[in-house]
Amino acid sequence: MLRRLAARAFWTFSRWKLVTQPAPSRPTVLIGAPHTSNWDFILMLSIAWSQRIEVHWLGKNSLFRGWRNPIMRGLGGIPVDRSDPSRIVAEVIDRVHAGDVFGLVVTPDGTRGGHTDWKSGFYRIAQKTGMPVTLGYVDRTTMTTGLGPTIDITGDVVADMDRIRAFYADKAGIRPEKQVEPRLREEFDR
Repeated sequence: MLRRLAARAFWTFSRWKLVTQPAPSRPTVLIGAPHTSNWDFILMLSIAWSQRIEVHWLGKNSLFRGWRNPIMRGLGGIPVDRSDPSRIVAEVIDRVHAGDVFGLVVTPDGTRGGHTDWKSGFYRIAQKTGMPVTLGYVDRTTMTTGLGPTIDITGDVVADMDRIRAFYADKAGIRPEKQVEPRLREEFDR
């Protein structure tokens, strides 16, 4: 109840406009992109709380140190050890197979700059669990944010990413100079 009230207050006073399709009706991997600012986190929580989506999100393990640990975990955070990214994918898959139901927010463009492709963990998690992918977005040009379509991953990486690229083609992050095109390294390897 408090989360929904906080989200309602945020959208009332924010200069951002929430534009969303109906919330996913089953567990989903929720992409948050383009991820170019720490403000994206506030927008993501406000979207999830207003749509009553129980979310978990992946964050670098340094965010969970000391006094921040209970706060970050209370907000749905799951710490990620970047030295072994395959381990977090396996842990999430195990949680889904154990029957945990949640929306998993992933920012596949990672750390807000400094690289040329998206991280593929969201794709592997969706493929191995059968969870669909919901396209969450931020668009600075229109000052809108929200949820786009929910799509099923087919296993054809290029075709799936073409659909994702088409959705994000006209979206600009809060700091557009840090934006990364939605492209997985696996697409370059083909």
